[in-house]
Amino acid sequence: MSDGVPQQRFLSEDEVSAARARELTEAGGAWLLDVREDFEWEAGHAPGAHHIPLGELGARQHELPEDRQLLVICRSGARSRMVTDALTEANYPAANVAGGMGAWQASGGPVLRDDGTPGAIV
Repeated sequence: MSDGVPQQRFLSEDEVSAARARELTEAGGAWLLDVREDFEWEAGHAPGAHHIPLGELGARQHELPEDRQLLVICRSGARSRMVTDALTEANYPAANVAGGMGAWQASGGPVLRDDGTPGAIV
């Protein structure tokens, strides 16, 4: 940028491991987008994630930051892969979280309900 603001660095890859996603989100270097359905989110999600169900993404696209690295997650990685491809095509800096919430939890990532109690992946 020419206004003296440093350029945000984005990932060169379009997929990251759950462990890497955790590092990036915990450090504040990425915006975690959970595209699962409401019932899945309510059962348990990653702390700090932002919830926009896949079916609402088109209408809520304005909520996505254009200047932050987006990491897209779902239950297993299939829906988030489709979303990542569409966001990349629309010039968003997006990367899929490989293995989804299952991999997130397996890598030691917490899964919580909105009230902070332990959650589950459904």
